[in-house]
Amino acid sequence: MARIAGVDLPKKKRIEYGLTYIYGIGLVTSRKILDVVGISYDKRVHELTEDEAANIRKEIQASYQVEGDLRKKVAMDIKGLMDLGIYRGLRHRRGLPVRGQKTKTNARTRKGRKKTVGAA
Repeated sequence: MARIAGVDLPKKKRIEYGLTYIYGIGLVTSRKILDVVGISYDKRVHELTEDEAANIRKEIQASYQVEGDLRKKVAMDIKGLMDLGIYRGLRHRRGLPVRGQKTKTNARTRKGRKKTVGAA
């Protein structure tokens, strides 16, 4: 089993899709990494040699911010928005949609379950 950036990649998947299990790496980034390292997209994760896995690890560590560091950066960015008191930060603080969605009827994911008001 290949363990890269603290994540166990699924054995049976193709390596291009297996790398997307790492937070911060999508399909395009995965393909860029494989191009640099020189590994075929069709190779399965369990078919990787230790050298290939080490090369992938090295490339990710050198060029990309992933997993814990990236999660920390995103959290700090959101906290910075909230501390500055700008509109996006206020929306984060109140638990409302941040990117201009309407909230009259939808937005249940951000707002939570309905709270009925005034039912007598």
